[in-house]
Amino acid sequence: MGNSDKLKSDLLAMVEATTTLAAVEEVRVSALGKKGALTDAMKGLGKLAPDERKAAGQELNAVKDAVTQAIDVKKTSLSMAEMSARLMEEKIDVTLPTRPEEKGCIHPISQTIDEVVAIFGEMGFSVAEGPEIEDDCYNFTALNIHEDHPARQEHDTFYLPGQGEKGRKVLRTHTSPVQVHTMMSEKPPLRVIAPGRTYRCDYDATHSPMFHQVEGLVIDKSANMAHLKGVLTDFCRAYFGVDDLPLQFRPSYFPFTEPSAEVDIGCTREGGEFKIGHGDDWLEILGCGMVNEKVLENCGIDPSEYQGFAFGVGIERIAMLKYGIPDLRTFYESDLRWLRHYGFSALNVPSMTGGLSR
Repeated sequence: MGNSDKLKSDLLAMVEATTTLAAVEEVRVSALGKKGALTDAMKGLGKLAPDERKAAGQELNAVKDAVTQAIDVKKTSLSMAEMSARLMEEKIDVTLPTRPEEKGCIHPISQTIDEVVAIFGEMGFSVAEGPEIEDDCYNFTALNIHEDHPARQEHDTFYLPGQGEKGRKVLRTHTSPVQVHTMMSEKPPLRVIAPGRTYRCDYDATHSPMFHQVEGLVIDKSANMAHLKGVLTDFCRAYFGVDDLPLQFRPSYFPFTEPSAEVDIGCTREGGEFKIGHGDDWLEILGCGMVNEKVLENCGIDPSEYQGFAFGVGIERIAMLKYGIPDLRTFYESDLRWLRHYGFSALNVPSMTGGLSR
């Protein structure tokens, strides 16, 4: 009995004296391993008489339980202490100021949207927003896009689970649904632009499955094609910073406008260098037209009293042209080197009075 008590006190003292997990493991092996003190004591039970063997075995089992429990408690305590020390060592003080060598930049997409809003804001346009997950009827039907139109095919559009025109959801393929919401919720006259994300199944150097558009809408009693040409001419000249930038309007087709047109700006590619302005070539830049009467009717506006025009332009496209960015995919690769090269100062806020970015 005395030997068991002494063995127990010695082993517990060894456990208590440990200060690392490695030391605890060494004590466990020296006590409970194949050549440990308790294991050796257990081996000696066979030499005792049956009655003595039973009593001694119970005592050694009690010592083993006590030592095992002490080792587990010590391991838990040291593990917690080790974790706390590691957390303190690896903590980050988020209240510290930014490193002076690090410089934040405004992404070209954000900068271009601000530029576009500044230009159209001077013309009296307000900004309208809408959901990116749309009902099929807002994205297609209300805009006079028929069921067999290629834009409604599965390989061109991201559809969400659902059945029927009202139940099926879609990631909007353009920001035109914002125009529909505006016409349905507000009374004319209307003059809005709708910048935002749009989604289509396409991916290459000039296309992305997620991209940005800004679309404009004017509805009143006297809006006409001449007004549309004037608005887009002023916008293109202000955005590209070319006061006499030539534009041409080519007849085209869009289901939601009639008549429709595509707008080209003048450019030159002499000597392998592309330059916007007067030249011997043209570059398509956006689509536009007079709002189709069926669209007005679908939105609850009387086409015999009101008419209007609409236009749409890709934000990435005009940013690439203005800032010489060759590949659209680089906008979304999160490369800090690219952002430092093409990014803008946070204080470089676009305005017509302060000047647009160059």
